[in-house]
Amino acid sequence: MKYKFDTTPEKSKQMAKVHSKNGKDEVILRKLLWHYGVRYRTNYKELPGKPDIAITKYKVAVFVDGEFWHGYEWEKHKPRIKRNRDYWIYKIEYNMKHDHEVNKQLEKAGWLVLRFWSKQVLKNPEYYAQLVLWHINGRKQDEKDSR
Repeated sequence: MKYKFDTTPEKSKQMAKVHSKNGKDEVILRKLLWHYGVRYRTNYKELPGKPDIAITKYKVAVFVDGEFWHGYEWEKHKPRIKRNRDYWIYKIEYNMKHDHEVNKQLEKAGWLVLRFWSKQVLKNPEYYAQLVLWHINGRKQDEKDSR
């Protein structure tokens, strides 16, 4: 059964523009990583959760999560949801639980999972690109040490 939303035409139009991949935040981070020579797969379907950026050579999975959809400061924001509360609370809490499960599955398979908040990436993309590079270099070092 389809959920009947109590909404305005303006909000409906706004929500229709939301997409699950190739957001501005992801694209900026990807371009920086590419510039630094990092090669990756986007929305890699072979992995649980289809990471936004999957650096397969070093088993690093990067997710850039939207604050609303993934429950940023959830306990603070949860009471602020006014319309369609039952739907949105269920949806966001499901997303949070799913993210946790995806992290566990990836880590069990030997992947390093990095999750960044969208607005933070947009504010300082260079920092997050450097953070990914730092983790890649750590994985490279671990690889050398294990030989």
